[in-house]
Amino acid sequence: MEGLQRCFVLHSRHYSETSLILDVFSEESGRITLMAKGARRKRSNLKGALQPFTPLFMKWTGRGSMPVLTHAEPISIGLPMRSYILYSALYVNEILARVLEVQTPYPALFLDYLNVLRELAQADNPEPALRRFELALLDHLGYGVDFLHCAGSGLPVDDEMTYNYREQKGFMASVVSGQLTFTGRQLKAIAARHFETQDQLRAAKRFTRMALKPYLGSKPLKSRELFIPRGRSTAT
Repeated sequence: MEGLQRCFVLHSRHYSETSLILDVFSEESGRITLMAKGARRKRSNLKGALQPFTPLFMKWTGRGSMPVLTHAEPISIGLPMRSYILYSALYVNEILARVLEVQTPYPALFLDYLNVLRELAQADNPEPALRRFELALLDHLGYGVDFLHCAGSGLPVDDEMTYNYREQKGFMASVVSGQLTFTGRQLKAIAARHFETQDQLRAAKRFTRMALKPYLGSKPLKSRELFIPRGRSTAT
């Protein structure tokens, strides 16, 4: 069918008695808000299809602030998110919904999103997949950082040396430790997006939380709060 786009539903909320408002991530159109009229009716052919983590072909009409969904069909079954992995997947959806500008295409990021969902669906530990996705997201947002060279000297980072991160400058060699201090070994792991130790994962998490904060703002993430009642240390 002409005009179909590959999409995922990031979030939905009820509208009137029978409809839904959808926050959708489209391969060609980026993030877009759609009205799904009648989607909650018992006999609606959309009922059950508009679920997160299910790859869809979608089509809509209208160019205003909220186009109307006219067609949606699953490409395949939804990616299974078991137990606590579900909260990590919801976190990915939430940060996309918060940081992406409406109707700005991110076709490469769409593939990164598909990849992180596949990784999470098979993961016992969600953290490596989350860190790789956050770093990819920062790249797509234009947050360019050189992890492999000292911003002061231009020399390659040394495994055993420590570096402080300075926004808009980069990593500077320093003997003073702090929240934004990283070892050269940690920086190399972040650059390669390959994490072999918990120490490397913790360092990557410190960096991505700091880097994403200006995009996310001060409003707490609902997906992070889901971990707290269950006594888990949040992966997000």
